[in-house]
Amino acid sequence: MLPWKRVLRSAAALLLAAVAATLPAATAAHGAATATATASSGGWNDYSCKPSTAHPRPVVLVHGTFGNSVDNWLGLAPYLTNRGYCVFSLDYGQLPGVPFFHGLGPIDKSAEQLDRFVDKVLAATGAGEVDLVGHSQGGMMPRHYLRFLGGAAEVNALIGLAPSNHGATLSGLTHLLPYFPGAEELLSAATPALADQIPGSAFLTKLNEGGDTVPGVRYTVITTKYDQVVTPYRSQFLSGPNVRNVLLQDLCPVDLSEHVAIGLFDRIAFHEVANALDPARAKPTTCASVFS
Repeated sequence: MLPWKRVLRSAAALLLAAVAATLPAATAAHGAATATATASSGGWNDYSCKPSTAHPRPVVLVHGTFGNSVDNWLGLAPYLTNRGYCVFSLDYGQLPGVPFFHGLGPIDKSAEQLDRFVDKVLAATGAGEVDLVGHSQGGMMPRHYLRFLGGAAEVNALIGLAPSNHGATLSGLTHLLPYFPGAEELLSAATPALADQIPGSAFLTKLNEGGDTVPGVRYTVITTKYDQVVTPYRSQFLSGPNVRNVLLQDLCPVDLSEHVAIGLFDRIAFHEVANALDPARAKPTTCASVFS
């Protein structure tokens, strides 16, 4: 029989990983070939796409923890392509032997993958800058790219949907880690991105030292008060110049979206993303935006 402390340590790590699986949900039912076909038929990841005068910057979508380049964006990617944007999405943070569920590797290394992907998109489209839209970890991880990898020269705007900018407490579950010696180390070894997103982690401390933003980039944070993963939800907000923090319930009080829904299918959130991408043509976001 395993010692009880070892059992509890493993149980704590498994519980955290299970809850974090909603960051956001992805389904293993999609094979790699199906995923590629879905993206192509949906009109995104088309490297022949040339940005228009109306939308001169390609949009790069950055999935969240346990997400992937297709499942995370089955709602938002077509929403944007139908509005004339060149849209691209990447997979990052893959672990060996783990298909479909990505965003699990060390976040600084994931930011390097994003850097390379943006270079690829810029080369293909001929654009000078991109706009980034990320969900959960995908709204926070690009900030490492902007601050430490020269991304500010290649990015006009970063739009985060429920981003884990200052960590994710999983509705308070991470506060239990000190009661299970070794649990955090186990998380760090098995799924580094989860450990990096614990409030107070070395990664987040370095990321947020000296302020939340870098010059030359516009930031939009779109949150829901019903988020059960990146909690408290106000921890998602950024401080600094060129920042707009948006609470969905201020725009539509009956919007009940939680952490997963805000990225997967909430058209009120999508409408606000479109406004952030093109503020000069922004239209008021209301409950009726669900029909837009």
